[in-house]
This record gives sequence, structure tokens and C-alpha cells, in this order.
Amino acid sequence: MSKVIHVAAGVIRDGLGQILIARRPDHTHQGGLWEFPGGKLESGESVQEALGRELQEELGIRPTKMAPLIQIRHDYPDKSVLLDVWDVTAFDGQAHGKEGQPITWVRPDGLQDFQFPAANVPIVTAARLPQRLLITGDESEPDTVLKRLAVALDQGIRLVQLRQTTWGDPQWQSLGIRAKELCERHNARLILNSTKGDAGTADGIHLTSAQLMGTKELTKSPGQLVSASCHNKAELDHAEALGVDFVTLSPVAATASHPDAEPLGWERFAELVAVSKLPVYALGGMTDAELEQARAAGAQGIAGIRAWW
Repeated sequence: MSKVIHVAAGVIRDGLGQILIARRPDHTHQGGLWEFPGGKLESGESVQEALGRELQEELGIRPTKMAPLIQIRHDYPDKSVLLDVWDVTAFDGQAHGKEGQPITWVRPDGLQDFQFPAANVPIVTAARLPQRLLITGDESEPDTVLKRLAVALDQGIRLVQLRQTTWGDPQWQSLGIRAKELCERHNARLILNSTKGDAGTADGIHLTSAQLMGTKELTKSPGQLVSASCHNKAELDHAEALGVDFVTLSPVAATASHPDAEPLGWERFAELVAVSKLPVYALGGMTDAELEQARAAGAQGIAGIRAWW
């Protein structure tokens, strides 16, 4: 195996929430495809230093606020690349293609309309996902779920896993369409954690860890998200092999709902995230206060029930 090339890349966002992408020159490796700007680390550089230098050289901007997003190792037939990707949410200067490369600003949902190198596919997913994932708490009445969901959406939640462990088919059918309509009004996406609801009324489905490990092949509709619950490396590896879009990894800390489960702790959580190519949400004892620590450990963000329900 050839030496791994360490590359710093930036998901650069403007004040409107758009993301900057650039087209690779035709004569280069993966030429003609679109990418997130960045480049190789030079000797002695930190990732932040390399990204700042590359963005200044390529785009004429200097990042002033950035945070880790996702780290991906990808093995091509002719080389191996470690992509160290950071969210750049503030910068000085006006972005332009200083090296003559075409650039464009794209809404996150529009990224799927562009062709990226294979290693960039998880980055596209991570760029489109928010930092907080709400998992709905068990409620006996659909109307209660909708009321609580509306409050969470008003507070900025933009990704929801609808989970109701005690419901039967009638309750699921009455709630699915109404919950989806409510999420659409807030530009949020809805994932169903159930085999009873109609997946066609939602943006995707969530697999329990048992369902994940019992699945040998995954079939997805275009644009559909599939997430899964993971607790160890074997489950993370299987989720990646199936082509799951993102996962939750738990429990990071002790929780009242699973008192007998041994917490991973942040060190082990970070170790597992580092070897996964998928966006990973930290789950288990999470509140907004843990968001920064989760991001520093390589997480997409945090997932939880009690924090926002």
C-alpha cells in the first residue's frame, strides 16, 4: 500500500447557508469532478494551517471560524487519501477561483446534483446533515407527539427520528403524514424508526442495531436517507458496508433509559468515529452542552430525546 496522503478540505458556508464547491481540472486525478476545496498538508503543518493556506491560495479567502466535520480514509487503486474535513462558517475575503477553476455556491440539498469523487460521498451527506438529531419520546397520543414536535422544530431542530415503541398500525398511519407535513413547514427531515409506518411519507428510515445486523443488502429509493443504531465497531463496519447514510453511536454516557449499558466514554467514542467513514451522532446522555465536545471527538453532532422533548 502506498503512503497515505493527508488532505485538509473545507465545507465552506456563506451567510445564506450555501456551500462552495470547485471543479477539478481535467488533467488532474479525478479530473472534471467537483470537490470541496483544500489540499495536502505540508511538512510540519497542522490541519488548520494547511486548510487556511490552501483556501487563501485557491480562493482568496481566510477562514476565521471552523470546526471538525468528518474524517475519511479512502483507498483508490493508485493512492490512499485521508480527508480531514472541516466546516468553515466564517471567512475574510470574497471567494473566487484564483487558479482559474470554476466554483459555484450550492444549497446543501443541491449537492446531490453534482458528481464528486467517491471519497467525497460521505462528505456530501455530512454537509447536508444538521448538528442535532431529535429522537421522539414515547407518547400515548399522536396529538401530543405533534405538539412536542412543533416546539422542537420552532427551537431549530431540523432532523427528526420518529420513534414510538408502543404504537400499533392505526396510530402510525394517523401520525406519519401529519408529522411529515409539520417537518416540511420547518424545512426539516423526518426519519421513521418503525416497520409499521409508511416510509413513503417520510425522508427515510432508521434501523435498530438488530435490524442492521440482520440486513445483508440495502435497497434505497433515490434521495431516501437510511440511518442505523450502532454500539460497537462491528456494527459500524456493517453499516458502512451496507451503504447506510449515517449512524448513532451509543451510549456515550450513562443514561436513565439504559442504566445497565456500559458507557463508551469520549475517548472510545472518538476512536470508533476515527475509523468510520460515516457521519456519526453521539447518543446517550447528550444535551446542547455536549455538542462542542462531540464535534471535537469527530461526531456529526448529538442525538437525544430529553434534551429537546
